[in-house]
Amino acid sequence: MKHYLIGVIAALMITGTAMAQHNNFGIKGGLNAYTIYSDDNSSADTKIGFHLGLISHIHLGNQFAIQPELIYSTQGAQYSNGSTTAKLNLNYVNVPLLFQYMFDNGFRLMAGPQVGFLVSAKTEIDNTKTDVKDNLKKIELAFGVGASYVHPPSGFGVDARYNFGLNNINDVGTVNSYNRGLQVGVFYLFRHGS
Repeated sequence: MKHYLIGVIAALMITGTAMAQHNNFGIKGGLNAYTIYSDDNSSADTKIGFHLGLISHIHLGNQFAIQPELIYSTQGAQYSNGSTTAKLNLNYVNVPLLFQYMFDNGFRLMAGPQVGFLVSAKTEIDNTKTDVKDNLKKIELAFGVGASYVHPPSGFGVDARYNFGLNNINDVGTVNSYNRGLQVGVFYLFRHGS
């Protein structure tokens, strides 16, 4: 199933590029506010991180576009127990494919799937770090929804989205856990006004 989804995303990206009336490439970065929801009623606090990467904005018409991205993202959660705080530090390379509706004034609404590839996973308690990557699934599927604004003459913009993890990230045990996170960032599209 995961391999089929990756194949579909790749095919859509290639098709969109081939059919594109207008294509821009750019860079983006910003802040993450991620946590983990589990079905055992355990509570996790939000962990602040960052994201940084590349974007491509492909116009399919006057008001529709797709935006594939390649993003390095620091995620995870924090857990408090009395005076002790434990962190779960997750680093992913995420590949979202966002479908956008573009308004004439630079605003955009967007939604679409995301495939995440786990790069590293460590717990941190009292400055002691432990590698837990083998306990987690290497691929995560998610769905993102959000909005953005681009200043057409300059190519600078801002965006915000919420990502819902769709599959259990645990590879051991009986608890199902899911990534959830808000991303707020800025981006720049090269030659957007040309």
